[in-house]
Amino acid sequence: MKKVIGFGDFMLRLNPHGYLRFLQANEFEVNYTGAEANVCVSLALMGVNAALVTKVPENDIARAGIAEMRKFGVDVSHVAWGGPRIGVFYAEKGASQRPSKIVYDRAGSSFATCSPDDFDWDAIMEGASNFHMTGITPALSKTMPEVCLKALEAAKAHGLTVSCDLNYRKNLWTTQEAKECMTRFMPYIDLLIANEEDADKVLGIKAKNSDVTKGQLDTEGYVDVARQICETYGTKQVAITLRKSISASDNDWSAMLYTGGKPYFSRTYHVHLVDRVGGGDSFGAGLIYALLNDYAPQDAIEYAAAASCLKQTMELDFNLSSADEVKQLAGGDGSGRVQR
Repeated sequence: MKKVIGFGDFMLRLNPHGYLRFLQANEFEVNYTGAEANVCVSLALMGVNAALVTKVPENDIARAGIAEMRKFGVDVSHVAWGGPRIGVFYAEKGASQRPSKIVYDRAGSSFATCSPDDFDWDAIMEGASNFHMTGITPALSKTMPEVCLKALEAAKAHGLTVSCDLNYRKNLWTTQEAKECMTRFMPYIDLLIANEEDADKVLGIKAKNSDVTKGQLDTEGYVDVARQICETYGTKQVAITLRKSISASDNDWSAMLYTGGKPYFSRTYHVHLVDRVGGGDSFGAGLIYALLNDYAPQDAIEYAAAASCLKQTMELDFNLSSADEVKQLAGGDGSGRVQR
């Protein structure tokens, strides 16, 4: 069985119940997450051998989180233990015209302060087919880019296919810092995943005639962005998610895969959001799954878009969809009728 390695921070998510604001909350729900962890859980539930590589402190909070990953079938045998703390983020769910809010408390976490010596990359990469990370990981500290570079070098040395979701986070680093780091990584990346803002802010490549705040998306502009990325960096495939935000409660969601010099667009889903956090991660997992299973480009982007659509109808960060459920939606059954 093909094996996917996900490398990134593993975190605690705390959020008020329902749609309460932080100012109203007297208690928080406790959950576990992380961009790469979300990808691994999604892949594991689709039947893929997925392993999370991270570092967490030796305490009961971290052990509970790692146990959660085991519950969903994720391989955690290469998790490093030690360091001061687990990272935390607080999530306030938006509604209608009120946007969701995220507050980070992850500086100095065990993962952010890890070193290249914490991971035996030759052992980790042995027998694996794919390596996945996001642009969040190198943004966590000044030393993380070098840790990531060691992982990328090992992945290439072992012949793995490398995917990366740019995932720019303005609260973690500046656009200049992101560009300097990620352009250094681009020669290692086979599949680049981005949204309409990432390519502009991280790589300086902007989609023409588009304005995400006004809900304006020009598909030809995104084809040009993907083409420029492939021509500039030698990237084999570029996937771009296209979110038209009608409000915090309703989005139009679709995606594009650019491969072999041609663009392939998914159908558009009108999603009434339950929780959009993790939507991009579920898209990445869906695309990795489809490409691992040799889907044709059009089928691959349809599967990935459907996977992400389903996740955004679920509470919390994990996409708890099976491959069959995703295939059903990708095949055109979006009625939502009760399954008996």
